[in-house]
Amino acid sequence: MDTNVAAATAPAPVVVIPVAGAIGPASADFIVRGLARAAHDHAQLAVIQLDTPGGLDTSMRQIIKAILASPVPVATFIAPGGARAASAGTYIVYASHIAAMAPGTNLGAATPIQIGMGVTEPQRQPPSDAKQPLATDERATETRKQVHDAAAYIRGLAQLRGRNADWAERAVREAVSLSANEALAQKVVDVTARDVPELLRVLNGRRVPTATGEVTLATANAPLLTLAPDWRSRFLSVITDPNVALILLMIGMYGLFFEFANPGFVLPGVAGAISLLVGLFALQLLPINYVGLGLIFLGLAFLIAEAFLPTFGTLGFGGIVAFVIGALMLMDTEAPGFGIPLPMIAALTAFSVLFVFTVSSVALKARRRPVVTGSEALIGSVGVVLDEGLATKDMDGTGAAAEGWARIHGERWRVRCTEPLAAGSEVRVTGRQGLMLTVEPAREASHTAGPSPSPGRNTGVGSMQASAHAQAPTSAPHASPLQQGERS
Repeated sequence: MDTNVAAATAPAPVVVIPVAGAIGPASADFIVRGLARAAHDHAQLAVIQLDTPGGLDTSMRQIIKAILASPVPVATFIAPGGARAASAGTYIVYASHIAAMAPGTNLGAATPIQIGMGVTEPQRQPPSDAKQPLATDERATETRKQVHDAAAYIRGLAQLRGRNADWAERAVREAVSLSANEALAQKVVDVTARDVPELLRVLNGRRVPTATGEVTLATANAPLLTLAPDWRSRFLSVITDPNVALILLMIGMYGLFFEFANPGFVLPGVAGAISLLVGLFALQLLPINYVGLGLIFLGLAFLIAEAFLPTFGTLGFGGIVAFVIGALMLMDTEAPGFGIPLPMIAALTAFSVLFVFTVSSVALKARRRPVVTGSEALIGSVGVVLDEGLATKDMDGTGAAAEGWARIHGERWRVRCTEPLAAGSEVRVTGRQGLMLTVEPAREASHTAGPSPSPGRNTGVGSMQASAHAQAPTSAPHASPLQQGERS
């Protein structure tokens, strides 16, 4: 009986959600699912242990919406010592039911960063009663709109939680920051503690209003449940890195290029399609500039086309320029942790250039090789007359010609010559009409063509056999002996 009573009166658990790094799609998904897990397990408190330099506005607002709607009180604890909650982290702290900091931490610098390729320094706001001309510069106007919107947003959160709204607005407009002791003295945070166990002892007995009513915390001896990122969070964290997303796009494009250039390889096509889809999925989670994305695809297309078209480097150079500009423009934010560094862009560009010029050089070497298949390969080939030789026949009243069979490239062909030839005579192909080859005596052809490229070598049967050995027979341009016999 005593055991059942003790189990019934045991304090509910406290869920700890550790978050370190930039606030992005992966961390937002982890926190939102962590708060849902806390509500499902009927936890009495969810602690977000935060250490972030800032992050994306969309991910930050997703987290704040989950905190405001949570039936479980949420305490954002800036820890351990040396951690910070800058920019987006400051908004999350203000939105939480309880704000706490560890000694040696700081928060603030919540000014929104200018979207685009450059960063515009936030201008200090003059007193509200001062008369000033309206800004005519479009970028300055956009910056002012963002700052005013962010200031109103964080002021609303401060008023909701009863915290210092004036300092919150200064953090947005003037990018000021506070240490743990200063934040406690100015009522920016509620408590300070060295670690999570001490935080729970300090919060024991505190009453916290939530979306479903007021909750009294009993956290002195509450069990701790620390959540760790699962495979989904780790996967999102990897692919939403802009560098990884850009590399996935390149792998996808080149994989599909190999598959289309060499149908039947399968592996390049499968790897390319998967990489391209995963890269596009990652980019749709990030604030990207679609003009930059289009320039990247255009640059890669130009680089691939350079390998097939005789543009003498024009497409290749244009592709390099388009790719570099697109990579610089790709990320539509200057938030910490979401930029593509110049060394990465330079490395990817150098790889693309090396890849394209390697493929181009291989293609040029292949074009210079002699034709070994098709009708063109038959012209000039040497063969031997078979069976009873070439007998004279009347060509429908147009004149006499000798017809018969000859072995050329290891195959039996129906041949026609202007003069009869005995079996074993060498002939040289001069043309083709369907399944009929026109030939002439090899000796006559050699006298007409001039000296052989390799003096002293006989152009007889041995030469013909070497040519047939070097060139594999193909079934497309030639017919089988049975088909030739039927058509003759």
